[in-house]
Amino acid sequence: MLLAKLAQGVKFVTLPRFEPNSFFKLLDEHQATVLYLAPPLVLLLASHPGVRPKHLQSLRHVMSGAAPLGSLDVERFLRRTPPTTDILQGYGMTEASPLITHGIIGSTDYDSAGVPVPNTEMKVVDAETRTDLPQGEMGEICLRGPQVMKGYLNRPEATAEMIDSEGWLHTGDLGYYDKEGHFYVVDRLKELIKVKGFQVAPAELEEILRSHPDIDDAAVIGVPDERAGEVPRAFVVPKRSQISEEDVKKYVAEKMSEYKQLKGGVEFLASVPKSPSGKILRRMLKGQ
Repeated sequence: MLLAKLAQGVKFVTLPRFEPNSFFKLLDEHQATVLYLAPPLVLLLASHPGVRPKHLQSLRHVMSGAAPLGSLDVERFLRRTPPTTDILQGYGMTEASPLITHGIIGSTDYDSAGVPVPNTEMKVVDAETRTDLPQGEMGEICLRGPQVMKGYLNRPEATAEMIDSEGWLHTGDLGYYDKEGHFYVVDRLKELIKVKGFQVAPAELEEILRSHPDIDDAAVIGVPDERAGEVPRAFVVPKRSQISEEDVKKYVAEKMSEYKQLKGGVEFLASVPKSPSGKILRRMLKGQ
């Protein structure tokens, strides 16, 4: 990404370390037209009280990756940008060098991660049987193309587990594709919460929680339950101290199916633990 833009003579501005006020200052000073952002920074720009119209007035395109970004979060962000601003999602992984799909400029299908990059084949399979699934059915995303790694160094068993005999790389990501070939990444397969045989994607609940006017950020994990096997538990960063656990549960209950409700409870945090790329560190939450 960096070399491609520099080759085109584009001015590239980076931060040595992230701090909101420094970030806002650079946005104002350089009047950026293109931003490459992980989802937490999109959420920050959508909700931080320090963001002013001058910070985003020159913005034309936003590229987001590293984790799924839901349409509700995108719409909150776009309320603060010029009406002509595009936001695109890309999907990739280190084992694919790293790009797999890229959004289409002008698309308003904000949930989509786009279409496969050139020379890339993609499909969705049943995670257990590895049989191909048709459009619209949820399963594991797989790809095949020149960007796929040869394998893990000195780890043949790990390589064989990820890349099958026909050269398909099994990503471990849950998703589906539509009739136009657009792919949608829902969550990591290993993160799914299994409630009475139903599969619940934490990312879906997290997006709903962030749409609450008194919630700044959220994370969801599965916790053991004697009857259901697992149930969702939410970790919430409130905007005001008066919001209660019952408020949060009621909000989700009004919008989601019965098996997706927060029967594992709600805990309030000062911040959600995340990696530098913006991925939620669920293992830290499970240890609490």
